Amino acid sequence: MLHCPENLSAYVSLLPTNFQPSKFGGLSPAVAYKNLSLRRQRHPQALSDDDQQDKESHPLPTYKWRLVISYDGTRYSGWQYQQSIPTVQCKVEEALTRITKLERKHLCLVGAGRTDAGVHAWGQVAHFITPFKYECLEGFHRALNGGLPPDIRIREISSVLPEFHARFSVKSKTYNYKIYNDAVMDPIQRHYVYHSSYKLNPSAMKDAAKYFVGKHDFSAFANASHNDGIPNPVKNILRFHVNEMGPLLQIEVEGSGFLYKQVRNMVAIMLQVGREAVPAEIVPMILESRDRKELAKYTLAVPPHGLCLYGVKYNEDHFNIPLATSFGMHHTISKCKLPFY
Repeated sequence: MLHCPENLSAYVSLLPTNFQPSKFGGLSPAVAYKNLSLRRQRHPQALSDDDQQDKESHPLPTYKWRLVISYDGTRYSGWQYQQSIPTVQCKVEEALTRITKLERKHLCLVGAGRTDAGVHAWGQVAHFITPFKYECLEGFHRALNGGLPPDIRIREISSVLPEFHARFSVKSKTYNYKIYNDAVMDPIQRHYVYHSSYKLNPSAMKDAAKYFVGKHDFSAFANASHNDGIPNPVKNILRFHVNEMGPLLQIEVEGSGFLYKQVRNMVAIMLQVGREAVPAEIVPMILESRDRKELAKYTLAVPPHGLCLYGVKYNEDHFNIPLATSFGMHHTISKCKLPFY
């Protein structure tokens, strides 16, 4: 069910510029589109001459839009939509339905990656479709962020070509995992950084990271998933870096794709290498086994809160000649009046 906003006038400026209310009896674009679609589905052979002419001369187009989304995953059960459980996708869809007046099934919102509960994102990408276009996205962008909780923000909105798909057009994804390596944890970073009180050896961890780079079968580093069926276990890791920033270690990995909990399992074995509990050469041995039980002999997956989906790369051809783009707006003050001076 769609929930109408309290101030309808705030959304008047968001109506598509190419919508003609007179053709649909003054109905909103979403309602007119839905009514016409239902009529065509229920009575495909009983269209009037006017309807048939309208169908031929005014086909129902679809426009595809790309979102770049940042969120704090602490309060959410991951990205993927779930009934009765708060997820990031649910919140974004609720905001979109309020603004576009389209139902969830018509928006077809799809994310690039299904981040787990507690995992954060700086550069999650999603797409959705509408039967109408927006010539200017700045007002839409402001309204969308205004309808979202403060721990979710749309960083960018742009139009994309029909061939673009947030999930299947991905060339690579980059994840970061942060580790606070000190005896006392920084409480300010506790929701975003994993604490390791054991003194780690970054050099040994860098040696272990080299073994992951390249194309491998990562079956041993994947947990069973009930959502993806039987995914291809062969993935290509493009780079795997360990960056030292004082007590903070940031592990950055970019790959063609990742299996369920693959990144967290790779970080887990690197922590064991960093603690010098196992040698770096344990990595190729576990890879060759292709058996998740082999990894379980040495470690379990690290917690989700240190992980962040940093960015997603695509084929640039899908972004050619965009209809519109919005990166948000900065508010400026031309004159400042101080009442007590």
